[in-house]
Amino acid sequence: MFEDLLQSSASASLLGAIVLLLLLYLQSSSLSSPINQREPPGPKPLPLLGNLLQVDLKGLDSSLFHLSKQYGPVFTVYFGLKKVVILAGYRTVKEALVNHAEEFGDRVITPIFHDFCKENGIIFSNGDNWKEMRRFALSTLRDFGMGKRITEGQIIEECDNLIEEFKQHKGKAFNNSRTLSYTSTNIISALVFGKRFEYSDPELHTLVETGHESFYLTGTMSIQIYNAFPWLGPCLKNWRDLMKMVEGGVKNMRKMIAERKEKLNPEMSSCFIDAFLSRKQNLESGIKDSLYHNDNLLHSVSNLLGAGTDTTSTTLQWSLLLMAKYPHVQDKVQEELSRVIGGRQARGEDRKNLPYTDAVIHEIQRLANILPMAVPHKTSRDVTFQGYFIKAGTTVLPLLTSVLYDESEWASPHTFNPSHFLDAEGKFTKRDAFMAFSAGRRTCLGESLARMALFLIFTSLLQHFRFTPPPGVTEDELDLMPTVGFTLSPFPHELCAASRQ
Repeated sequence: MFEDLLQSSASASLLGAIVLLLLLYLQSSSLSSPINQREPPGPKPLPLLGNLLQVDLKGLDSSLFHLSKQYGPVFTVYFGLKKVVILAGYRTVKEALVNHAEEFGDRVITPIFHDFCKENGIIFSNGDNWKEMRRFALSTLRDFGMGKRITEGQIIEECDNLIEEFKQHKGKAFNNSRTLSYTSTNIISALVFGKRFEYSDPELHTLVETGHESFYLTGTMSIQIYNAFPWLGPCLKNWRDLMKMVEGGVKNMRKMIAERKEKLNPEMSSCFIDAFLSRKQNLESGIKDSLYHNDNLLHSVSNLLGAGTDTTSTTLQWSLLLMAKYPHVQDKVQEELSRVIGGRQARGEDRKNLPYTDAVIHEIQRLANILPMAVPHKTSRDVTFQGYFIKAGTTVLPLLTSVLYDESEWASPHTFNPSHFLDAEGKFTKRDAFMAFSAGRRTCLGESLARMALFLIFTSLLQHFRFTPPPGVTEDELDLMPTVGFTLSPFPHELCAASRQ
């Protein structure tokens, strides 16, 4: 009798919970927009699950791109109870992020991003905090030479170290991913920490490995499920592993900041951390509730290091893989480099005289599509966009895949074709639909640094080496399928780097 009562009580509790969740779901659906306002269309969501069973979480960008063919460039999907408006295609994404920058310029802080930064730093913050941290980061990095000749010299020095690392393999096949990550980390480290690491330094290895694994886990299916149902976090191994990495990364970052603080000379700042600490010191006695506090420093540094390292190193991995995959393109790049600059080191000013090389770099970025979905935005206020009503605070996901592969903008969007960036006379031509760095208020703040680094490293490597598949593997057998993560990187692979000199 007692067991029956317990069973009955448990069943009633479960039924009550289901009914409550259904009511919440119906309420969120029915009250999402005022009467007579037309919302973006989309696939019919299931109770509680939304459209999670109707999309492929292992290839979400492709799945959403496919849905845009059916529902149009502005449509709605539900991840659990979370309503998300998808923006697809160049014209739609540009109109939202550039022409309606205010309305679509806020950042939605998903559960995993809140876990990372607690809304501190640059990337995952809003309002006055975001404006001030972004403004300070841009002005400070420019003061330390971002995009200028001083940074060019640091990148060229790093190129020399990278070339020596590649030479050690004596033309034999090797996996270049870690070495390229060390190079990318050192470039941003010079601006953020005021130093570079030796490639054998365990501290550098920890920074790179933690960052790489964090980027991978953030894009996995289980973390996307966590974002839809945050209460599941402790049950998900990837979430637990990610939280351990975040905790370890924070501890390591605090140690590195403390080391800079001990040597701080407010009259002679040599990196971002020094400049931030000096500003904090100057404000502490005069302003209450200053935005220049330890958490903003910690997470701004993490944002700069993470974003500046993974994206550049991943793009470089794709660039060498594509050169090995398409040797005729590699031939033309190397011919142009030899003809225009000979054996000397390429400089930023050479770009204008290397139109084919410049086109190849842009096409690598377009086809690689390493950030297929912009970090989610949200509407700052109610907006009517392309005839649809979108409520303030709605999560908005600009689908960059649909821009870089837009069939109305690119002659052959799914093939590697440098001619996308060349005119009839073979001169480099800019393309508005090239949004590899996103667009609008949230565009990548390190774009000028990334462009310079990609150009100098790519040209240096192509001057010194010829890249080919490992013995026994043909060009056709090289796999261009990406791994699934927050960014899209090549599957682990090996290439040969045969010296040309």
